[in-house]
Amino acid sequence: MSDISMRVNAGRLAGLKGRTVRLPCKVLRLADDTALVEASDGGQVEVQRKNVDVTATYIEVVGSVVSATSIKALTAIPLDSEGEINMKLVNDTIRLSFESRFDKVFLRYTDSI
Repeated sequence: MSDISMRVNAGRLAGLKGRTVRLPCKVLRLADDTALVEASDGGQVEVQRKNVDVTATYIEVVGSVVSATSIKALTAIPLDSEGEINMKLVNDTIRLSFESRFDKVFLRYTDSI
């Protein structure tokens, strides 16, 4: 099941080094090849984004976890809509997706979580 890319928040990154994840977030600052983003749980993550365009305020980064605070982006999907995105609701959904009662609903990595 190496094709799985789980939706995570900043607090989940530490145990997922090398895994491909999906990080819904708000862009705080852009630099040449990096972006500083705020994940749904409020944690800040550095996104290595060489050759990956970031064109929206809210994005979902699909990328490989480098460390507990860094992701190497494969792509960034714009999530912008009319106004703000309720990141608390996004985070609640992520949190619930890791609860065992939803094992049959949400696919997960089978090791290291």
